Amino acid sequence: MAKYFGKKEGGLEKGNSGCWSFQAAGAVPDIGVPSDDAVVIQKGKKQGEPFVITVNCPDKAGLGCDVCWIILDFGLYIVKGDFTTDGIWCYIVIWVFPYSTSPTVRWSNLKERLLAVCPAFSVSAFLNETPPKPAPSQVFLLTFCSTDRKGLLHDVTRVLCELELMIQRVKLTTTPDGRVMDLFFITDNLELLHTKKRRDDACEKLSAVLGESCTSVDIRSATYTNDSVPPISSLSQSAAAELFGSELSEKEERSHALSPDVKRLMGASVMIDNSLSPAHSLLQINCVDQKGFLYDIMRILKDYDIQIAYGRFSPVNKGYRDLDLFIHQRDGLKILSVEKQDELISRLKLEMLHPLRVIITNRGPDTELVIANPVELSGRGRPMVFYDATLALKVLGICVFSAEIGRRHSTDKGEWEVYRFLLEETSKYKLGSMVVRNQIVDKVRRTLMGW
Repeated sequence: MAKYFGKKEGGLEKGNSGCWSFQAAGAVPDIGVPSDDAVVIQKGKKQGEPFVITVNCPDKAGLGCDVCWIILDFGLYIVKGDFTTDGIWCYIVIWVFPYSTSPTVRWSNLKERLLAVCPAFSVSAFLNETPPKPAPSQVFLLTFCSTDRKGLLHDVTRVLCELELMIQRVKLTTTPDGRVMDLFFITDNLELLHTKKRRDDACEKLSAVLGESCTSVDIRSATYTNDSVPPISSLSQSAAAELFGSELSEKEERSHALSPDVKRLMGASVMIDNSLSPAHSLLQINCVDQKGFLYDIMRILKDYDIQIAYGRFSPVNKGYRDLDLFIHQRDGLKILSVEKQDELISRLKLEMLHPLRVIITNRGPDTELVIANPVELSGRGRPMVFYDATLALKVLGICVFSAEIGRRHSTDKGEWEVYRFLLEETSKYKLGSMVVRNQIVDKVRRTLMGW
């Protein structure tokens, strides 16, 4: 592992008894250290080498999850990672590559986003006090009217991602004469959309991708409520049961695990060992590599209020990932309860099998693609889902008649964000065919999982 902060290195140390224990780093930087040094991004020394992201700051609950969420939001693939904390200070090193299908990465913006989630260098950080919640971002309404074409929705989504404009809700409709009228409720990660220059720049880039057929593009402040857009029709009981079931039925295996890659996930290994460290439980995970794998693990641990003392995320080996985490509960104790161990292991296996649910169902006479995205207890869902789903449909050459996102669905296992796309039938894709439907689900799922 790279050198730790301060004058003394931390890590794992083997005692005389043969057990492994975690030794925290000794010295902590002065409180007056410039916060800009908390995040360092280094380009690989040679062509083809990954970028190295270092986060060195006071610790807070869920920091690893927040860092992984931002990295995924920028379309970056984590090659490997190391992280350690003594409960006061945290040190994270992550090696990343941009996905080939991702939007252009603005590395300076990535640094600013990572700095924003790092606790301030203050006395309260060392006292482990909960920082005040930031004010919610202002919501804006983007509207445009244009002639419909294949891939239009994804092209617009790509521009918004590159501009770091986050899609909160969307309502897309297509008129009988082939025109599209879209409503996007968006927030600005840069918090600059209230300025005329930022809005003009966004409208200019959107007009360029929409082409000459675009008749209007407008961005204005919006009052964002549940009644801001027409309500989305509720899911049928059968569709809801298939999407949110906690156990895999035979039908779900066909719809969620169509490809050999997914079937191999059935053999994912999750173990908790309490014999190797006197103070921490060792969580060992072996699973097929997939997009957002590290974020999914961190999200679950954050929701269960489990803290990580030391972790190592190994590079891919024959398509599989290994993750070793020394963890403890919020009270500082190991996870000794068999019931708690079984519950955590079961949840991890289920999330690794299909963290995102994808099905095709009927909505009246129409064919609908439905994606369910798990939401953290903090209220945030996995990023880039709408981007990847529209990319998959563009590659398949399937037009979207109507798209709706933003509604939440609650179950006894948690909350989900639902994405719904009404698909247009083409001469190539007869949507009544089960083979075609399976092909669409498989392509969307592969894109979401980065396969």
